[in-house]
Amino acid sequence: MPLPTVIVPGYLESAIAYRQLEQSLQQLDFPTVTVPLRRRDWLPTIGGRPVTPILQKLDLTIKHILQQYNATQVNLIGHSAGGWISRIYMGEKPYMVGSNAKPSLWKAHPLVATLITLGTPHISQERWTRSNLDFVTNNYPGAFYKNVRYVCVAGKTIFGERRRGSWLAYSSYQLTCGKGNTWGDGITPIEAAHLEGAENLVIEGVRHSPRSSGIWYGSPEPLKAWVQYLSH
Repeated sequence: MPLPTVIVPGYLESAIAYRQLEQSLQQLDFPTVTVPLRRRDWLPTIGGRPVTPILQKLDLTIKHILQQYNATQVNLIGHSAGGWISRIYMGEKPYMVGSNAKPSLWKAHPLVATLITLGTPHISQERWTRSNLDFVTNNYPGAFYKNVRYVCVAGKTIFGERRRGSWLAYSSYQLTCGKGNTWGDGITPIEAAHLEGAENLVIEGVRHSPRSSGIWYGSPEPLKAWVQYLSH
């Protein structure tokens, strides 16, 4: 039987946006749940504050699904920020971002068979995000845990340019990797979405978010490109 699979929403996103992806995976016999987040659950994390409340909900979701299916491991699918949040969750160093933060620790990498990240910015120049991403990069660079299969999916859809129609992409790419004239999914540039040592994929024509018009990473056709990497 395929391993139970947990979807980790992107920043400021709620679980309901991933319902179609959840159903698609269930139809492929992967027991799938999304971390039950609402948009307001992200409010305590705004402004570069720790994402501990999200990590706690992720931990509860994984413990519950492991028990429900009598399993020892899960697949994790992290969309956007959900990808680097998953990397913090797997880690063995106390997570502490900000001066008033209490250290938290999950050491969850033995529970994760495969981590698939969808449009995750694994680097950032943006000052609020950077404190969290520096923590991940400094402590767990690249595909850090050899017992975990890392699959990083990027989109090649919009080339960032300073003109109408691609200005948002340009500024988002620049904030993320330091240059705007590059390819990405409209929010995350390809080079930021990949990790050294991971199985890195590029899908043409996908947009960043499940709320985007058109297709995104979790739409039925793009799903075929990466679902094969989920562990059974």
